[in-house]
Parts: sequence; structure tokens; C-alpha cells
Amino acid sequence: MRHTYQTEQWVPYPITTVFAFFADPANLPRLMPPWQKALIEQSSIVPPPRNGATNPDQTAAGTGSAMTIVFRPFPLSPILMRWKARIVEFEWNRRFCDEQPEGPFAYWRHCHHVSEETRDGVEGTLVVDDLVYELPFGFLSEPAHALIVRRQIEGIFRYRQRRLLELLQPPIKLPLGISTGP
Repeated sequence: MRHTYQTEQWVPYPITTVFAFFADPANLPRLMPPWQKALIEQSSIVPPPRNGATNPDQTAAGTGSAMTIVFRPFPLSPILMRWKARIVEFEWNRRFCDEQPEGPFAYWRHCHHVSEETRDGVEGTLVVDDLVYELPFGFLSEPAHALIVRRQIEGIFRYRQRRLLELLQPPIKLPLGISTGP
């Protein structure tokens, strides 16, 4: 059975900065919890077509890019897993989607959407993650999802949201009452 997960986060940074951060594959391991010990083992980057709003020196993984990520599936795991990801859609400063042709899930499609949004006079970016996934465990998939996987996905995305704000430094001062959290 396929499952969906969606989360959103507003950050007080320009859309070009936020999208550039997510489009650079080197930032993926930095967004993953430290216990996962994630690293990119292989990558084949296909640069997306440039547009007037992009920095020519910026690294971005466009449609057709592929990478293999190695990580721990759960804390203290002696086992490392390989996850092959492929960028299947890319539109500058709007969205990109990745799919998993090989890895721990029977199906995985993750779309990153960004849009400009002003909150209380502060210009920023709304980041929306749309995820569709399916577990490979046959009749054990639903119990595994209910007991472990759903909570793990939620925790990883919560970590990712906190970490994004740290990595997009320098911080800016927000008026009182404005929150960047969910």
C-alpha cells in the first residue's frame, strides 16, 4: 500500500537561496540526522538549463541526475544501506522531484516545492515536501509502517526543518511573533 506524507516550512530567505540550497546534491547528507552517517557514494550530475535568475557557478542536479547515498537505516545500525536516487523533474525556483529506482522502499517519490510567501511583512519562501512511498515487506508492511516507519519519516523531516534554518545562516532578525516552524 502506498502512503503519503506532506510537510511545509516557511523560512525567511529568498526563494533563489532556498531552491539553490536544495538543488545542490552536496547538501543532502547535511540535512540527514547525524546518526545516519549519510554520504554520497556516487553521483552523475546533469546540470539543468540555466535561466537569468541562476548563478552560473551554482551546482544543481537537474533532470536525469543520479546518485547513490549510503546511510544507516536506524540508530546504531551496523548495516549500511544504499539508496539510488534519480531526479525526474526539475523547474528552477519552483520544484524538483526525485525517485528511488533502487533502495529500501518498494516505491519512493519525493517532490520539493518552493514558493515566495510574505509573512507579517517579511519576504520568505514556503518549502513544501510531498512524499509518496511504499514499503517492501509484503504483509508486514502495514505493521512496520504503523510501528516504525511513519514515525521515523516524521522525525527525519522534523530534523531536516531544524537543520535547514541552521544551514541557511546567517540568521536574520524576525519581528516578534513570526515563527519559521511548522
